[in-house]
Amino acid sequence: MACKIVSKLSPFPYWIHMEDYGMKLFVGLDVSLAKTAICVISEHGKIIKEAETESAPEVLVRWLGDLDGSIAAIGLEAGPLSQWLHRGLTEAGLDAVLMETRLVKGALKAMPVKTDRRDAEGIARLLHLGWFRPVHCKSTSAQEVRAVLGARNAIQQGMIALEMSLRGLLRNFGLMVGALSRGRFESRIRELADGNPMLETATGPMLRARASLRQELATLEKRVASSPRTILSATA
Repeated sequence: MACKIVSKLSPFPYWIHMEDYGMKLFVGLDVSLAKTAICVISEHGKIIKEAETESAPEVLVRWLGDLDGSIAAIGLEAGPLSQWLHRGLTEAGLDAVLMETRLVKGALKAMPVKTDRRDAEGIARLLHLGWFRPVHCKSTSAQEVRAVLGARNAIQQGMIALEMSLRGLLRNFGLMVGALSRGRFESRIRELADGNPMLETATGPMLRARASLRQELATLEKRVASSPRTILSATA
């Protein structure tokens, strides 16, 4: 996960000190891939405004800019898409807070009606009351490194899955691949399938796909090995 808990529950109430005397607003965002539900409550707990917008930082910033009052804080549940939105809101000068997922989900389960609109309201109220744990979002560079590591793992798992499928395919015909190194795997499969046109037809595309994945994996391995310090700092 690209976020980590940085403190215990926030103090009650959750106030941001601001140099103005306007009404302070607490904004809850319930984020999904297609849309984001928004609920705005006042410092007295009254719902001021509700809406749904596209899940994009610039759209949210534009919508929030039309509010009357001072935004004390914007809360959103930690998650992959939330990190991107949090970064965009923060860069726009807004005080966005990523909220620890388990505590938020536990609180929202108690709500009698479960909708995106109600979840946004619940997040806004948790933010207002301070009943949440803020989490720290790692930097963009750290998330990029994690993306490389994730890609490496996905390619590796795909190659292993192909190897297991090839073993299982040949086992149905009493052909055992046995224990051998990765370098000898392809030649062993071709050796076992040799002379059977149907097996050659079945194993050929799979071996070519495996070879391509193996080549890409080697490229990523070199990239990871060339910057170990960056990798270690991203996974810390």
